[in-house]
Amino acid sequence: MINQKRLKRLAGELQKLGWDAIYLGPSTDLEYIGGLDTHPDERVRGLMVSKDARCFAMTPLLYKEEMVKAFGDVPFYAEWNDHEGFVDAFRRGCEHLGIVGAKIAFNDGVRAIDMLAIRDAMDMEMCNGGKALDPLRSRKDEEELALMREASRMVDEVVRKLHGFIRPGMTERQIAKKIPEFFEEAGSDDISFNPIVASGPNGSMPHYGGDQRVIEENDAIILDLGGRYKSYCSDTTRTFFVGTPTEEQKKVYEIVRLAQAAGEAAVRPGVTGQDVDRAARKVIVDAGYGDFFFNRVGHGIGLAVHESPYIIEGNDKPLEPGNVFSVEPGIYLPGKFGVRIENLVAVRPDGTGEALNHFPRDIESVRIR
Repeated sequence: MINQKRLKRLAGELQKLGWDAIYLGPSTDLEYIGGLDTHPDERVRGLMVSKDARCFAMTPLLYKEEMVKAFGDVPFYAEWNDHEGFVDAFRRGCEHLGIVGAKIAFNDGVRAIDMLAIRDAMDMEMCNGGKALDPLRSRKDEEELALMREASRMVDEVVRKLHGFIRPGMTERQIAKKIPEFFEEAGSDDISFNPIVASGPNGSMPHYGGDQRVIEENDAIILDLGGRYKSYCSDTTRTFFVGTPTEEQKKVYEIVRLAQAAGEAAVRPGVTGQDVDRAARKVIVDAGYGDFFFNRVGHGIGLAVHESPYIIEGNDKPLEPGNVFSVEPGIYLPGKFGVRIENLVAVRPDGTGEALNHFPRDIESVRIR
């Protein structure tokens, strides 16, 4: 059903922005407002929300039953059939809300070619609504936080299982294929993104996408993985060592561990994403490895794996209670290995940061003997 509380908050945001309405195509925005987890295709569907919290649902007849089941008693369904095309139905919906010729935003769930078709057929001022829901979605309520804690508990369980599973002689692919199975056993609904298993020299590529290397003794292995629980995502990274790490590996790991801890310790209401980035980054820079950490410290997470707030230089917006984001510094040495450690952290109303992940970060715990 349409979440009426969120619908009204969105209407309030539209009034602040000076927009008459926003159209939400298939996306996590649509899931946030209407509970509909659907993937985009060539058939236009979604939800139009006006600044006075009225709405219409856009649906091809092919999806009508699914849309009604998700949204319930929406005042108007703008229906269309394949042979008709969607533009007339879209116009009927806009006429129902009285927003023909109005200032209408579109989110990133709408294809450009469909927006162009609407533009050519109707009178309206189009706006970029890609970040319109960020102020709402970035502040998780207690129900959302509870779901994210549970999702994080599950990913910690998967990491524990991987610790007992990985052995020399396996390929990265064998490990990656086991991860969805472990998530299902833990109670997750699905993985939230394709996991990263980057061993040895492949670990110097933060978003490595290969899977053929064979695990060897003394390898460092970056494991970046997450699952979904009741639509909310988890995300964590641990770096395992096969056997006894080298002195260089120990040194780099300890620097990253301290950087990650410094980033977490900096989290509280009122500090900025930039402040947290700087706190973690300073540890790595002071240790002489600044040139080998070249990405942001973290990203917000919720219904999407990457959403607001971003923990990055230049983000001077104060953090607020309910914000949830990753703190994941790393050091990446080309041709050698990489180390990354990641926890999700929630900003609490009491002025603290709450780590949602609890798998140990000390080097003895991540060694595979």
